[in-house]
Amino acid sequence: MNVLLIQLKRIGDLILTVPVIAAVRKHFPAAKISLVVAHGSRELLPAIPGVDRAFVASGRASDVALWFAIGTAKFDDCLDFSRTDRSAFLTLLSGARSRVTYDSGRSEPIRQLSYNRFIPSQVRTVHTVDHHLALLAPLGVHDASPQIQLALPDATQRKAAEIIAAQQLGDDFIVIHPGSARAEKFWEARRWAEVANEFQAKEPARFVVTGGSSAMEQDHIAQIKAHVQQPLVDLSGRIDLLTLAALIQRARLLITVDSAPMHLAAAFGTPQVVLFGPTNPLHWRPRAAPAVVLHGSGSWELRDFAARQAPATMKEISTAQVIDAMQSLLSKPAARVS
Repeated sequence: MNVLLIQLKRIGDLILTVPVIAAVRKHFPAAKISLVVAHGSRELLPAIPGVDRAFVASGRASDVALWFAIGTAKFDDCLDFSRTDRSAFLTLLSGARSRVTYDSGRSEPIRQLSYNRFIPSQVRTVHTVDHHLALLAPLGVHDASPQIQLALPDATQRKAAEIIAAQQLGDDFIVIHPGSARAEKFWEARRWAEVANEFQAKEPARFVVTGGSSAMEQDHIAQIKAHVQQPLVDLSGRIDLLTLAALIQRARLLITVDSAPMHLAAAFGTPQVVLFGPTNPLHWRPRAAPAVVLHGSGSWELRDFAARQAPATMKEISTAQVIDAMQSLLSKPAARVS
């Protein structure tokens, strides 16, 4: 059995596709599993178990080699989780006997040509992991585990341990990841600083701030650092994705917005406080780790997740809510999100 999986979206989407890979490996242990990811998600590949061959699609002329490899691999099944023109082209190129995607946009000519199996899309009403797992139905796989399984390389673990030792972080450090690719997901910089200041006033804690190297994220982090009373350990733009994952795995707590680190914490069981505003937690929330989800529409943690969750601005989440959520998780390690 030769299976091709295509996920050309962002890192978070790729992480939430990992349960599909695990399910295919479990049900078809002898299968050869190939995975195509976007160039921006390639860093995650060494941590994804069960993949025999990985391809990186850059969207450039250099993809010709990728096209040749896919076109000559003789796949039996191809599952496309991306539903883009590029992924539709790769699906058609695979020549797989069964070419599967969601039924949204199935009337478009390129979709009719590229696919021969369409699965009803429930993207608006279910968690993204469940949305991805639904594509396994034509393979006869149902009720697969939604657990995210990642395995960090030993070299990455050593690198994280060296950083922890060099920065004298110990075992009780807290990671703040305030950034995202979307500015509307940002919480107010002054409130991030207030969280660190007020929490450190109550108990000793080292705070590590992580993030990307974009000008937008770096400016946001600079504003946070300008208001903290005790220096933060700033690793933003200085570590790769898997080293970030290893740090999150060993952290006492993660505080973040709706972003990829939230999914990494869920994979490793790290307690986390997640701030949502414009995006709906129903689709993206952590489900398998101790977590408190805060949303601008409520005064306390969100426990009732609905398809029609009204968007809210991030500024509606208060400093007190975040601090209360932190203390709640640190005193009660049991999972908070179902």
